[in-house]
Amino acid sequence: MIFSTVRARFSRLAKFGHSVSLAALGALMFAMAAPAVFTSAPAFAQGANDAAVAQNIADHFSSVRTITGEFVQFGPKGEQSGGTFYIERPGKIRFNYNNSPIRVISDGNQVVINNRKLDTWDLYALSTTPLNLLLADRINLGGGRLKSVKQEPDVITLVLGDKSLFGSSTITMMFDPKNYELKQWTITDAQNLDTTVMVFNLRTGVRFTDDMFKIDYQRIANKTKRR
Repeated sequence: MIFSTVRARFSRLAKFGHSVSLAALGALMFAMAAPAVFTSAPAFAQGANDAAVAQNIADHFSSVRTITGEFVQFGPKGEQSGGTFYIERPGKIRFNYNNSPIRVISDGNQVVINNRKLDTWDLYALSTTPLNLLLADRINLGGGRLKSVKQEPDVITLVLGDKSLFGSSTITMMFDPKNYELKQWTITDAQNLDTTVMVFNLRTGVRFTDDMFKIDYQRIANKTKRR
């Protein structure tokens, strides 16, 4: 799964440890509906213009305040899972997995991985996870986070990294050059293993119920007391 796969990887780095999707997971991360036209061009080396192009894409990406859609994840060993995700900026995200008791929720402050079958709750501060970058009001690609940019006629590829959040891992995000819609993202971990997430059936500007991103802190506290 998006977060369970990278959980083990980032835990070894004393970081969040989940595949964003979305993550992660990346995240996770997700789609740009704002219209924008890019002149098709061959790939070229990263330079000042590349950084400007990348930040422009990130700004469009950031401008989507709410979005929902479906995802399919492919793990490094070919394992496949999928489900539905929901995002509300800043900081809120939810992944519901098909045929699985696992759900992942961020309420803007904390991220929880909940196994409803086992009633387990793993809690992490959002600020210590890669999701903090992707779910910010404005995605900032400065500070060396942008590792590379490649423009091709059918795709623009950004590679992001931040040792304080990702360790030695990177997130590769692929966008449609015509409308900046995110096609997929791939987490490459320190062992050079890839987890890829593809998103589809996207809807933006949606309204969510008040409890969509709610974390049951009282239940988590009660579970902790009983240990």
